[in-house]
Amino acid sequence: MGQHIKPFSKILIANRGEIACRVIRSAKAKGYATVAIFSDADAGARHVLEADEAFRLGAGPLRESYLSAERVLAAAKASGADALHPGYGFFSENAEFAEQCADAGIMFIGPMPDSVRVMGDKARSKRRMIEAGVPCVPGYEGDDQDDDLFIREAERIGYPVMVKASAGGGGRGMRLVHDRADLAAALASARSEAKSSFGDDRLLLERAVVDARHVEIQVFGDRFGSVVHLGERDCSVQRRHQKVIEEAPSPAVNEDLRRRMGEAAVRAAAAINYVGAGTVEFLLGGDGEFYFLEMNTRLQVEHPVTECVTGIDLVDLQIDVAAGLPLPFVQDDIKLSGHAIEVRLYAEDPRNQFLPQTGVAAIWQPFAGEGVRVDHGLVPGQVISSFYDPMIAKIIASGANRAEALRRLVRAVRGTHLLGVATNREFLLDALTTDEFASGSATTAFIGKHYGDGFQASEADPAAISLAAILVADKAGTGWASNAIQAHPITLASEDQSTTLRVARSESHWSVEAGGNCVSLAIIDRRDGFVRFELDGLMRRAAYLLDADGIEIDLDGRVYQFEDTTYQAPSKSSAGGDGVLRAPMTGTISAVRVAPDQIVARGDVLAVLEAMKMEQQIIAPIPGSVRTIAVAAGQQVKARDILFVIEAEPA
Repeated sequence: MGQHIKPFSKILIANRGEIACRVIRSAKAKGYATVAIFSDADAGARHVLEADEAFRLGAGPLRESYLSAERVLAAAKASGADALHPGYGFFSENAEFAEQCADAGIMFIGPMPDSVRVMGDKARSKRRMIEAGVPCVPGYEGDDQDDDLFIREAERIGYPVMVKASAGGGGRGMRLVHDRADLAAALASARSEAKSSFGDDRLLLERAVVDARHVEIQVFGDRFGSVVHLGERDCSVQRRHQKVIEEAPSPAVNEDLRRRMGEAAVRAAAAINYVGAGTVEFLLGGDGEFYFLEMNTRLQVEHPVTECVTGIDLVDLQIDVAAGLPLPFVQDDIKLSGHAIEVRLYAEDPRNQFLPQTGVAAIWQPFAGEGVRVDHGLVPGQVISSFYDPMIAKIIASGANRAEALRRLVRAVRGTHLLGVATNREFLLDALTTDEFASGSATTAFIGKHYGDGFQASEADPAAISLAAILVADKAGTGWASNAIQAHPITLASEDQSTTLRVARSESHWSVEAGGNCVSLAIIDRRDGFVRFELDGLMRRAAYLLDADGIEIDLDGRVYQFEDTTYQAPSKSSAGGDGVLRAPMTGTISAVRVAPDQIVARGDVLAVLEAMKMEQQIIAPIPGSVRTIAVAAGQQVKARDILFVIEAEPA
């Protein structure tokens, strides 16, 4: 199977953000020249700065930049790149693009196109896995897509069943159905989403393995027919079928189960002559039985935890295999040591249905410490735009055992600071510190069990508003006496609540009074967006972002946002209780569903806002008549832009 491979010396990374930076790091370490590509929205991004060369693709939207095969290949040609690494997402599982690279004389650092095609079709891949003796969930993956047949097959399989898009991934086109009465509607909605997302509305059915674990096996193959596995990762903690926390090894897998799952994964990869890095995903039931779910024919987001416990640089290995080198080890050489856990830091608001967020990374300081790795693509001042996926960084911690890795990770998440855009960091901290996750018993039901009603913020730290009032007052810088206390009123609004505090200063000490309670606080040091202060004898550190509108305080893992309304009335909420609907985030209006003067009921859909690969429905907060429509389909809007005005019905 080995073959002569033309050497390459310059690698274009056909991706962006943290994964582009990750690939650049390994490629440069091996002596390869690197080329980044970028859109106008990413002109100052970290991956652009770290590559040896960079090539502009076009405007921000994906189809005009990163998802334009013509522009990406033109960039490779113009830069003289003779190899291309797709990262994950974008073109990483696109067989046609891999073939275009080959036709252009560019080495595609990934699997062969035929392998991608087989595993990119869930129905076809499942049939191939059954032939290879890989355990599969009972189901139906036939070509006949008639609803009546699906209904009969669901009865044969047994409820609950999972409806899946045959060409899908990332949780799109998936529906869990518990009862026959709900199947027809689930088929219709899954088909629609599959067609919209993948251009292919074919579906399949599988028995739902309820309260299972999601365990995946990292596999690697070379051009000489060798295939090995590098142990497993547990990715059970998921939200909307998107992984949130990953770890290696799995707390639920012992040596015997690891061997059996590993052997099944190797059979799966060998059955399609797999070359390069890939992941075979399984559902692990509570009874210890496991079933093939799908194979991702690319590098995974969560690959760092495998690197931590094996000591193997997977990107380094990808490049060597693409260059025609054999795997430098056999299965018995691979040993797992210690434990690693990873979380994904997203630009999203967990207290508002996890809506994607945009903004400027005004303050960005990733944690640095023993056993901690932060993969990211950010530079301070970088814009988090609405064009791309909201994942902005991965925080990974490793240790001699799971308990040590978890302690380090909690500390690292708490000590990673990002101000200027909302993130899911507080949610991550909450999830990591639950008894269920700490004990290693979390399954795919974890998020639904603990956050079925949404994420509720922890009790606020009273030091946050006192510190905010002091920093806002100090910004004015006028009227403070150096040796006498003089009080100034400061009014701060947060989450529809307004508080007036009286702030006084005497040298480095401050007193803050609100509602009859008074605290004394000393500012020890303040620079570069960070402040050290002393309260009740305890010295603490916080990050802050102060601008003309207000202040953000990052204290002990939670970000507090306060609007300075000392000299103005508080701004209207975007919730629209007064009939004014504002955009909850920056994005593009993909559809407007109402007409001027139309009568609407509370909860009616007025428009659909698309941002960061998600759709958000804009709904009427009150019944009434649509008096103003300020947007049209295809229009880009910024967060808090007015979209509609509804005149309430008379009482």
